Amino acid sequence: MDPIAIEGTPKTPTVNLNPTTGKVEIKGRSIPENSIEFYKPVVDWLESYSASPTKLTEVNVQLEYFNTSSSKCILDVFKKLEAIHKSGNEVIINWYYEEDDEDMLEAGEDYQSIIRIPFKMIEIEE
Repeated sequence: MDPIAIEGTPKTPTVNLNPTTGKVEIKGRSIPENSIEFYKPVVDWLESYSASPTKLTEVNVQLEYFNTSSSKCILDVFKKLEAIHKSGNEVIINWYYEEDDEDMLEAGEDYQSIIRIPFKMIEIEE
């Protein structure tokens, strides 16, 4: 299985998926023209990865902003991770948010209430 590295743009986040280390990273802004198209390779990769994940899958999400269509796709990503977690593998989601960004903190808490995976809320000081 190959790693995926998608370079971020002003409208799309940087995405790094590494099957060897079990690290999943989504960072930046997520306001792509077509969210489903942008996130499809990520969801497909996680589907393949779920067949033989590492002992610990560590997910780092550090988004400055995401639009409504991205939020649905991010939920799809978390659902794939939840399936990995349910099959007996350890999954940790680190949700980063800036100190004064209550909206991003609340978004993380909303995902946490839906997805049965341990979330760590990590505040970034500006």
